[in-house]
Amino acid sequence: MAAESCVENLRDEATCSVCLDFFRDPVMIVGCGHNFCRACITQCWERLDRDVTCPECRQTFPQKSLQPNRQLASVVDIARRLRVQKAEGAGGQRVCGEHQEALKLFCQDDEIPICVVCDRSRAHRSHTVVPLEEATEEYKEKLQAHLKTLRKRKEKLLGLKQTGEGKIQESLKQAGAERQKIVSEFQKLHQLLQEQEQLLLAQLGELEKEVAKMQKEKDTKLSEEISHLNELISEMEVKCQQPASEFLQEIRKTLSRCEKGEIPRPVPISPELERRLQDFSQQTHALTETLRKTKDILLSAWEQKSGDLQGSHTKVAVTLAPDTAHPCLVLSADRRSMRWKQARQPLQNNPERFNFAYCVLGHEGFTLGKHCWVVEVRKADCWAVGVAKESVRRKGKFFFSPEEGIWAVQNQFYGQLEALTAPKPTPLFQCQEPNRVRVCLDYAAGRVSFFDADTEDPIFTFPPALFAGETIRPWLWLKPFILFGSGTPALRLCP
Repeated sequence: MAAESCVENLRDEATCSVCLDFFRDPVMIVGCGHNFCRACITQCWERLDRDVTCPECRQTFPQKSLQPNRQLASVVDIARRLRVQKAEGAGGQRVCGEHQEALKLFCQDDEIPICVVCDRSRAHRSHTVVPLEEATEEYKEKLQAHLKTLRKRKEKLLGLKQTGEGKIQESLKQAGAERQKIVSEFQKLHQLLQEQEQLLLAQLGELEKEVAKMQKEKDTKLSEEISHLNELISEMEVKCQQPASEFLQEIRKTLSRCEKGEIPRPVPISPELERRLQDFSQQTHALTETLRKTKDILLSAWEQKSGDLQGSHTKVAVTLAPDTAHPCLVLSADRRSMRWKQARQPLQNNPERFNFAYCVLGHEGFTLGKHCWVVEVRKADCWAVGVAKESVRRKGKFFFSPEEGIWAVQNQFYGQLEALTAPKPTPLFQCQEPNRVRVCLDYAAGRVSFFDADTEDPIFTFPPALFAGETIRPWLWLKPFILFGSGTPALRLCP
């Protein structure tokens, strides 16, 4: 009770004696020290230039002399908050911080609860105001509708996730089987090569042994001949030193021994060994050629699989055709990028312009050759890029598919890439969401392919189509996703 009494006393001290409400911008009369709202005392002295009177003590002063009372303003703020806390604690209902009245109304313009006093104030007089309960029910219904939509979207995403997980597991299983197959085949190839290597090295070793044996026999025979000649030379040198009577004894026999000492010719390699060496050299050459051709075939196959589609295409600097752009698509000055704008632009509805689908065509058209270009998609949530026939439908609603003359891949708001095939899109579960997409067109082959321009990973290749001489143009589609989208969605053609 004592606390409540103190609060009431504080409220009395913070109340203006003129308007009987909390002080607003309190000022003090310098002559007597009484306080009033600046607006209240100004209104009381409105027609007086001198001899003004204090409304509380009736004391008269020769001129107006007011001084702001900031300390009292702080006290008033404290008293105001205490009153609000007391009112909320007693009734369990929020009250207006300015008027201490229950918040029973809702201003739809400012989207805030207000009291009945606020409703009559100048700030809300021209606004649309409804009872708080009515506004609560209305917005609860709207929120429930959004919740229903979000729950359906969640269920769809969960379904896609489960389907995607099943597909991913199946793909992982298939990838594991392919891995085992590759490992097995290369193990067989390694084993075959290792066996052939050991066989050839063993054959070469036998030939080396036979050649070494022949060389050893030759060296032995030559050593024996050299030893014999050394003995003969020594004997002849001794003979030459003998006296004439001894020297001439058996001289003819001695000369005959010298004449028999002929230098032996080099022992040739046997024809059989030479033939075997020739055969081995031919086998080695054939093996080298076979391995070289095998390597070339493997490298050629991989290059054709991973790089030929991109490397053999001519890079094109694509620009956008403004006369085809949907009115909600704003093109840049250089016509290389576009962004989505909610308000439709006042553009002429010419026959070339898309009026329902948020599409635009490239300015360039192709009737032959291989071409490619890159589209940056990282600033968009919902997008599609690809190619379209010149005769593609421009008016009304239609489904994007090759049957409608469109070959493209798209990304939905949930980050799932899809190829726009018929009768329904094909999910691309194994592909990560790219930042840039390379579109490749081979007109003669009727082939449209897509790659991640940063990682060079393939995204999707459509089955061959028959363009029948019709012009094919770049095609882009952009759609905002308001609930989860961040910023203004945009697509950009990379130089």
